[in-house]
Amino acid sequence: MTVTTSKFANELIRSADVNLQLKDIIKTLPRECFQKNRRKAWSSVLISVLAVGLGYLGIASLPWFLLPLAWIFTGTALTGLFVIAHDCGHRSFAKRRWVNDWVGHLLTLPLIYPFHSWRILHNHHHVHTNKLLVDNAWQPLTPEAYAEAHPLIRGLYRALRGRLWWLASIAHWATLHFDLSQFSQREQGKVKVSIAAVIIFAAVFFPILIMTTGVWGFVKFWLLPWLMYHFWMSTFTLVHHTDPDIQFRPTETWNAAEAQLAETVHCTYPSWVEILCHNINVHVPHHVSVAIPAYNLRMAHDSLMQNWGSYMQERQFSWTLMKEIVDQCHLYHPEAAYQSFEDVKQL
Repeated sequence: MTVTTSKFANELIRSADVNLQLKDIIKTLPRECFQKNRRKAWSSVLISVLAVGLGYLGIASLPWFLLPLAWIFTGTALTGLFVIAHDCGHRSFAKRRWVNDWVGHLLTLPLIYPFHSWRILHNHHHVHTNKLLVDNAWQPLTPEAYAEAHPLIRGLYRALRGRLWWLASIAHWATLHFDLSQFSQREQGKVKVSIAAVIIFAAVFFPILIMTTGVWGFVKFWLLPWLMYHFWMSTFTLVHHTDPDIQFRPTETWNAAEAQLAETVHCTYPSWVEILCHNINVHVPHHVSVAIPAYNLRMAHDSLMQNWGSYMQERQFSWTLMKEIVDQCHLYHPEAAYQSFEDVKQL
């Protein structure tokens, strides 16, 4: 099936299916897509734990010239742990909430990610996907906001929207997930528990790691795999909703069905990445309904392609794709979706 470009897909939704609602799309999915399977869920945990263990075994035993391969593998396997925690955050891992919370916390501790902080902010992204000035994931600045920003902020924004995109999730993690002002009074209790958990973990784990392996051990065993994890976090989340033709829309013209179906990207990565990261890049069905567990995403994707394929976006991961995104998708444009920094300079 030939998949349309986003502009054409959006035109179809806005003209032929102006009354289309997200619930209409969800109704077309097989019921099996939403069924939790305890064996599959815990098998994914086992796969990720074994993969992470194998990665650290490689870091500990391989010669120095093979360490980069071990760091890449281990960082990718750690991303798989986060993907399982991601299901926990959406309550699609287990039927009991306390199981989701405990597993989510345990799997994000080594990444120093406060589980409830991330869960709440991430759910906000799902409710407001690609809504201008509201979505909190890869929100493009308007040219006016960019021009009015402090030079330091403009410099950081240019770097993180450009060739340093792979560091962007670190900035997101550091600036949002430990900031209580991002959360309501009702939410702050749980957020404080998650922040305390990662602080205690870091306060115990890091000194022990450094005392037993030295500063180089800290870099080798934690920092470099963690940076690889953030490479994938930044890359996955950028590609999920960013393309020269995919539009952020103001609240008054935003449409949930359009945002979740036609402005969410399915991107195919190498098989070893897909396996270690539990199909998180089969991303359109996850935005249609967060209740779909990761192990059912491909089933749901096949169903969506049969019923709504003309609206959906598919990409193949490549450095050419990344270059296109980071060279063009810089600032908001109401008609053309994005404009580059160079385009703004020429105005």
